[in-house]
Amino acid sequence: MNWWQDMVCYEVYPRAFADSDGDGVGDLPGVTARLEHIRELGADAVWITPFYPSPLADGGYDIADHTGVAEDLGTTEDVDRLTARAHELGLKLIVDLVPNHTSDQHPWFQEALAAGPGSAEREMYLFRDGRGASGELPPNDWQSAFGGPAWTRTADGEWYCHLHASEQPDLNWRNPEVQDAFTEVLRHWLDRGVDGFRVDVAHALFKAEGLPDAGPGQHRDPLRNHLMPYYDQEELHPLYRRWRALLDTHPAPPGAVPPEDRVMVAESAVFDPERLARYIRPDEMHQAFNFAFLEAPWDAPELRRVIDGSFAVPGSAVTWLLSSHDAVRPVTRYGSPARARAAALLMLALPGSAYLYQGEELGLPQALVPEDRILDPLWERSGRTERGRDGARVPLPWSGEAAPYGFTTAPPDETWLPQPHDWAPLTAAAQEQEPDSALRLYRAALRLRRAYPAPDPAAPPSWLSAPGAPHLALRRGDLTCVVNLDGRPLPLDTLGLTGRPVLSSGEPVTDLLPPDTAVWLTEGDPDGAHR
Repeated sequence: MNWWQDMVCYEVYPRAFADSDGDGVGDLPGVTARLEHIRELGADAVWITPFYPSPLADGGYDIADHTGVAEDLGTTEDVDRLTARAHELGLKLIVDLVPNHTSDQHPWFQEALAAGPGSAEREMYLFRDGRGASGELPPNDWQSAFGGPAWTRTADGEWYCHLHASEQPDLNWRNPEVQDAFTEVLRHWLDRGVDGFRVDVAHALFKAEGLPDAGPGQHRDPLRNHLMPYYDQEELHPLYRRWRALLDTHPAPPGAVPPEDRVMVAESAVFDPERLARYIRPDEMHQAFNFAFLEAPWDAPELRRVIDGSFAVPGSAVTWLLSSHDAVRPVTRYGSPARARAAALLMLALPGSAYLYQGEELGLPQALVPEDRILDPLWERSGRTERGRDGARVPLPWSGEAAPYGFTTAPPDETWLPQPHDWAPLTAAAQEQEPDSALRLYRAALRLRRAYPAPDPAAPPSWLSAPGAPHLALRRGDLTCVVNLDGRPLPLDTLGLTGRPVLSSGEPVTDLLPPDTAVWLTEGDPDGAHR
């Protein structure tokens, strides 16, 4: 079994994690200084979102240099120190690869604008003539994921494609120069000792030949724009096979995992299990994010359907996540801290890999960012109707009774995004002292998860509850998880379960499982693994 098949990976959004130099913005030295928090939590790996130079039109995903380091986040040497410290603590390091687009400030795009229509420089991107009598209309009807047309017109009359913000022009992946350039990007970070890559928007690099209209239906939800029919093209897979071959063979520097142990994870917004499985064939990606689970409602039959569907393709490398820098935090999305805690125990009981997002282990709710501080481009592009993702990107509260809660030494009004005034009980330091805190729950769950591994991370759990029941009961090896999604207490003795409760998302459980509560049961009781 490979280490990544049942890993727990902790996502870090560096500008909101920890600030080392007092400028109010989290940075790489801040991440390095707080790595022990991640190790003590029980994670196996750290995924760090883009730390590359960026004008920040989209939170760092508009990249001006894919092999550089943003000045406000640190230096190349800081990356090396972060990598070395992670390895010293036994943590693998996964970095973001963002191949679909660049920043409009990237030298490639600036050269394309200067070179003009018909130039080789413009072939790096998707420039097209417009429609209409004088080219005044976009080349097709595609819509940006952030709202509005997916095309912007340049001063010379041509249009360029951007599936996200207009400051993020899409690359032309049918151009061999683009493919060669990103091979060098991969080599660069492998040479610096990273253990893997999370591939951003992995389903969208190649667009349908001819760039046809998407037609009716694409406007039903701008954030689900990724379901349009011109995504998920077959040309993706030979590319990913070449990347996989590189990961499997490129020499590893001291401290990094050997080539055969590296991991490549697809952010592939493909919801059909059979089509998603194409990304994780034995010679392509190792894993793909399970967005169907993240988006499932608090409903037992629907969660069971999604879990069963996740194992529909035999041998798949299954992943689970409840949150990310792009998602509403579980406490808010599910409607209560109790449900978020129960969902965490359900996720961590499932065979496969689990991805945690910073602050999830603190039970943070989605923060309400004041309108004058919103950074997400979705806010303006939606006509100020969609607040966007900033509420999940507010700096972490580490300690103290008031903002900035140990995140920085800068004044509270100078932090990357403003922190709520009522987060003192949610700081990591406060939760260290509280036996029933979210932090203590996550630590106990990860200890138990390690003590009771799934016999086969690619095999589905054994269901102990009936289809359609208002609760879920499943077994992974010697660990049983029961989640009560009903509005009434659930008598455990009616389920015919063996074992005794060793971990509960709420009050200690004996005979009755309260609503919106999960419990783990085992035949044994590893020292220090229960509460």
